[in-house]
Amino acid sequence: MAEFVLDETERIHGGPGGVRVMSVALVVIDGPSRGLRVRVEGGKARVGTGEGSSLRLSDRAVSRIHCELDVQADVVTLRDLGSTNGTFVGDVRVRDADLCVGAAIRCGGTTFAIEAVSEPTFLAISDREEFGELVGTSFEMRRVYAVLERIAQTGSTLLVQGETGTGKDVVARSVHAASPRASGPFVPVDCGAIPENLFESELFGHVRGAFTGALSNRVGAFEEAHGGTLFLDEIGEMPLAMQAKLLRAIETRRVRPVGAPKELDIDVRIVCATNRTLAAMVNEGTFREDLYYRLAVVDVTLPPLRARREDVPALAQHLYARMSGKENSLPNSFVESLAARAWPGNVRELRNAIERAVTLGQITEGFHPAAPNPATSVLPPGLASIVPLHLPLKDARLAWTSEFEAIYVRAMLEKTSFNVTRAAELAGVSRRFLQRMIARLGLRTDGGEPDEGD
Repeated sequence: MAEFVLDETERIHGGPGGVRVMSVALVVIDGPSRGLRVRVEGGKARVGTGEGSSLRLSDRAVSRIHCELDVQADVVTLRDLGSTNGTFVGDVRVRDADLCVGAAIRCGGTTFAIEAVSEPTFLAISDREEFGELVGTSFEMRRVYAVLERIAQTGSTLLVQGETGTGKDVVARSVHAASPRASGPFVPVDCGAIPENLFESELFGHVRGAFTGALSNRVGAFEEAHGGTLFLDEIGEMPLAMQAKLLRAIETRRVRPVGAPKELDIDVRIVCATNRTLAAMVNEGTFREDLYYRLAVVDVTLPPLRARREDVPALAQHLYARMSGKENSLPNSFVESLAARAWPGNVRELRNAIERAVTLGQITEGFHPAAPNPATSVLPPGLASIVPLHLPLKDARLAWTSEFEAIYVRAMLEKTSFNVTRAAELAGVSRRFLQRMIARLGLRTDGGEPDEGD
């Protein structure tokens, strides 16, 4: 079997703490906003009719937050954000595509083009190998560190997005610990676990007799976090009615406990997290647009573990040392077996695997932590190790799909002797699509791609 290794392509740096990416502008060439031109700053731009859009269009057929572009070293990634009428390149409706300079994109009745700009653009990256509890030296994580380093020293609201298990709560704790508020309280609130009728009391508190069952005064999460950080996890689960009250509390920095005669002044830093796409929820009408822009003052997306596989060994060692209290290195074969997995459950799944191995005394040379036990497993051998039973059905379905993609692509590449063009033909997808999937899964042959003559 061929060995898959990490992409070691050298990135071009633009001086201390920066990496060079393409410089582009978005130019409207057809539609009500024809002639409008904006330069993409910071590597990302959002297109829509909403006030917070980088390219704000005057087109009723365009959604409030229609699509997003992410400018990289040699390609621009386009993602539709759950728009009503779709995003098109030519006559093809796309949800996620890699484009080059010169591409024309149609949203509703508007078409805009990606144009090159002569001035160079540099994205900030950090020299850190970790940030608080976050561990990893990959390019993706160092981009995240660069943002967190800057925002930690401010009081700005932070929105952390990413798949389940990527460590969004770890980001919140790490930002708090690195901020001037570190000596203050850190108060986490799981919005997905609060009954709708208790949201206001949980966040703002209540006074005795405010409602049936209110036998005493209760301090809410905002008041409890005064002088520190309030972490609102799974913010996408908050009911619409409560979203308006949350927005008012953030804007005025005052809260009124349920049944109280007057408001209280509060001083908190808000960090929110979600594994849902809030922009799509705005378009669906299930999340307030004004609250979205208020929360996303700074927006960080954590990469899935499969997109930063080079971090697995260091993460495994870090988790092992924390759980076992030992500083000795993990056996090479154990680490290699960890690095070979796709980890659909991300860092949480890796942590669970390490914890299980430590508890059962399985940290030994030659032990494969992913190997199923046919005597105790209710699943056929080979499936027990990849069925994510630790996740809810919705998340498990997504995780299973990711695992299947990794297995399928590996098998198809081996079948075609790593001829990407032939593998794409057999899979019924474009060569570019397959290349992007290979990059996303972190796969590459040790000797590189064969010469395919194109």
